[in-house]
Amino acid sequence: MMPHAQVLLVPALMMAILLPLPARADSTTPTVTLTVRVGVPPQTPTVYMPGSLPELGPWDPARFPLKGDGTTRTAVLSVPRGSTVEFKFTLGSWETEALTQDGRVPGNHVIAADRDKEVEFVVTAFKQGPDKFLDDIVGSGVLGRLIIMRDVESKHLNRRRHVSVWFPPEYDENPDKRFPLLVMHDGQNLFDPRIAHTGVDWGVDECIVRLAKAGRIEPPVVVGVWNTADRALEYSPWHEGPAYARFLIEELLPRIRKEYRILSGPENTATMGSSMGGLISFYLCWKHPETFGRAGCVSTHWPFNGQRDLDGAPPLILDEIARDSSVPTTVTLYFDYGTTGIDARYEPLQSRVNDWLTSQGLKIGRNFVVHKFDGADHNEAAWRARLDKPMEFLFGKRDREQGDQQP
Repeated sequence: MMPHAQVLLVPALMMAILLPLPARADSTTPTVTLTVRVGVPPQTPTVYMPGSLPELGPWDPARFPLKGDGTTRTAVLSVPRGSTVEFKFTLGSWETEALTQDGRVPGNHVIAADRDKEVEFVVTAFKQGPDKFLDDIVGSGVLGRLIIMRDVESKHLNRRRHVSVWFPPEYDENPDKRFPLLVMHDGQNLFDPRIAHTGVDWGVDECIVRLAKAGRIEPPVVVGVWNTADRALEYSPWHEGPAYARFLIEELLPRIRKEYRILSGPENTATMGSSMGGLISFYLCWKHPETFGRAGCVSTHWPFNGQRDLDGAPPLILDEIARDSSVPTTVTLYFDYGTTGIDARYEPLQSRVNDWLTSQGLKIGRNFVVHKFDGADHNEAAWRARLDKPMEFLFGKRDREQGDQQP
């Protein structure tokens, strides 16, 4: 087991998909030289350059330090001609990545390696780590009550992680009442815009409070498990997903049920996440229906084909479909996707999954629904904007709607 020295947070958007890596150059591959210079404020510590090249991590926020210790830092890269390099800048973790001048998290920087190039960037500020905000829950503006379980350990996983636990107002107003449970992934993005990846949180508290006041849902207690630098592996059913499931089922949920008033049974236990978080949410119902009876799979990253999505290999979910792996008919599943950005890749694979599920007896509109959101991108703002849909499907007091019929 690796030492638990530091919590490294991985942004949901950027690590939602591990981009195809350029082939590693060898003696027969034509290469070009890319020189990257970055202007930074005085007294800035070591700056790192995570990106899509193997030597940049790939996407490890503390793997590749830039040279220099003044206000200009430099990297010189030799990369295959014709490739595309994507990267960002950090101070060693995703919680300290570089910001734009208006204080926002930028998209990936992209360089087309068609010739030798020198490029310059200016970084005026880096994100402040979340620790300074953890003692200031009120400053987050959260509705209801939020607590943070810090540095939660697991015998099944390599890293510690924070866990957010949110209680709807009804929890404290009705001390004899027990509540359903929603386990969400990428937990740092759910309640507090100060620590959310793009500066936009999902607004889970606002959504639940609003829907509960309107009488449209039974409000759940929400457990938000923060991600780590192992996010892609932990959210993959074919890598560390089984160990992540054991952490939830054997360690975290028993603790939550012991300490708080939570209803038991899979019919009262749901899970939800986006992108790779949507994939692990599906896995939890697929392989552990005795614990998780419902899943909200938002912008599910069906194209995932391995740790680095190398060599154009087919998505791993297609292997499961080809094997006709069994999916329980006792679960209820919500799927959705947008049509912009990464989400533009999802519709064909979602249709394959729909056919797989219906071939095993799951009924669309009863066991699962699928929603398409035209124009929706792959980011926290898009997921926030449509959160009512999965929340009502999972916890609605009325009959679940039919969704988009895509058998």
